[in-house]
Amino acid sequence: MTESQGESNNATATTPPPQPLLERLKDYGQEDAFALWDELSLEERDLLVKDIESLDLPRIDRIIRCSLRSQGLPAAAIEPVPESSVSTVEERNLEERERWWKMGLKAISDGKVAVLLLSGGQEAWFDPECIGLFQAALQELGSEVQTQKGVSRDGVDLGNGRDTGDQYPASPFSLLPIKKSYIGLPSGKSLFQLQAERILCLQRLAAQATNEGSSGSVQIHWYIMTSPFTDDTTRKYFESHKFFGLEPDQVTFFQQGTIPCVSKDSRLIMETPYRVAKAPDGNGGVYSALKSSRLLEDMAVRGIKYVDCYGVDNALAYPQEKVGVFVRRGKGGPLTVVEYSELDSSLASAINQETGRLRFCWSNVMSVATLIDLMTTLKSSTLRISHGIVIHVCLHMFSLDFLNQVANGLEKDSIYHLAEKKIPSIHGHTMGYKLEQFIFDAFPYAPSTALFEVLREEEFAPVKNANGSNFDTPDSARLLVLRLHSRWVVAAGGFLTHSVPLYATGVEVSPLCSYAGENLEAICRGRTFHAPCEITF
Repeated sequence: MTESQGESNNATATTPPPQPLLERLKDYGQEDAFALWDELSLEERDLLVKDIESLDLPRIDRIIRCSLRSQGLPAAAIEPVPESSVSTVEERNLEERERWWKMGLKAISDGKVAVLLLSGGQEAWFDPECIGLFQAALQELGSEVQTQKGVSRDGVDLGNGRDTGDQYPASPFSLLPIKKSYIGLPSGKSLFQLQAERILCLQRLAAQATNEGSSGSVQIHWYIMTSPFTDDTTRKYFESHKFFGLEPDQVTFFQQGTIPCVSKDSRLIMETPYRVAKAPDGNGGVYSALKSSRLLEDMAVRGIKYVDCYGVDNALAYPQEKVGVFVRRGKGGPLTVVEYSELDSSLASAINQETGRLRFCWSNVMSVATLIDLMTTLKSSTLRISHGIVIHVCLHMFSLDFLNQVANGLEKDSIYHLAEKKIPSIHGHTMGYKLEQFIFDAFPYAPSTALFEVLREEEFAPVKNANGSNFDTPDSARLLVLRLHSRWVVAAGGFLTHSVPLYATGVEVSPLCSYAGENLEAICRGRTFHAPCEITF
């Protein structure tokens, strides 16, 4: 080492952190972020300074304080939704459904309806049966699937900060959009493609219903929320598939926020000596993300009044007549619920005495875990639910005015849910908190909420767990799609043959042929289809 190099190294070791930034950290009790400053290289110091400067420290401090303080508040009450605000499957007749359907198509043709897809998050599970599909999709992007350091194929946590109790493997690799999209349909289409083609079909139906002629005259804008961990992959995936037939300018991507992870004494957890540990702020981060991205203003400029919101992991997400119901009601609802059979039927706190269905709503901000705890506390051995439990499935219709109200209210209240997790840090796995907001945190701000009951087998095919789990897997979602479409084909006069039991297979109807089972007679009547297959024009 030369004398000049030695002097340079000594100067680096004695150079203190930027004083103004250090003072800002001290104001919020976070000066420990610079604890390893003397051990960092010049490049690492620069990275640390930029990372700290990127944080909105006053906002983060407010969120931490308000969220921790809320932990000591009394549990929120569960209140039954009034019967007048509930639309059940049994009560709806064909005439009503037709009227709502037409009202929805009219709102779409008037450019008042947008679609909002939740596709953020941080981690991804790998179903071994789908690895080939992942690899093929990534090869189109010029990438390749790699098993991430710290993650094994069987889902055992080897150091990536995910609890080992989860029902699926986890990885910080940005495959979330792809892993949720391929469920093994006969067509090989991803859920992204199905949803894009449903939008195309709905545009065509709206144009036909209002005599607009070409479907190009009706356009539904599609807002897709990603995260910093999935954004690039999602954008490239859409670009490589030419947006699945949609116009590129009718698809808007935006990122949900991230928020630092904190220790139990409210200190920032350092993932590395030069980077603060951060995590996505939950699916409820969509409200603040829409506001900070100025997309609520964008919607207003476009003349959008109603926003249909759902998650990427539902293979049967159809707006259908709910748009019309929402237009008819004006303020409030609907919030879609289904009979969700996987929950323990003993967790009942309030039921409809006629149908035996549980109904509830949130009267304050609370987590699903709190909800289940309260339901368990209130349960009675005399309550029996004959038709299953009704549960929220992340299918919403929001007015633009309400989204603005929620975004402002949540920011003002600054209450996040605290998820206790093992956080990867410079000290190994550190028990700490990830701070999240949930989509249902909007409910307390609603002047009224309407429940719109749908049949699970028609509108809820979630992909939550890897194949091999008991429910909500790619296999179960695929079967729900195939069974529903098979019923459409038979109702349209078609016939099915199959080499395996029909309960294990079925046919897939392309959304370009039919949105929800309509207009299939000309294609299917008198024809025989061998399952599994895709039915197209």
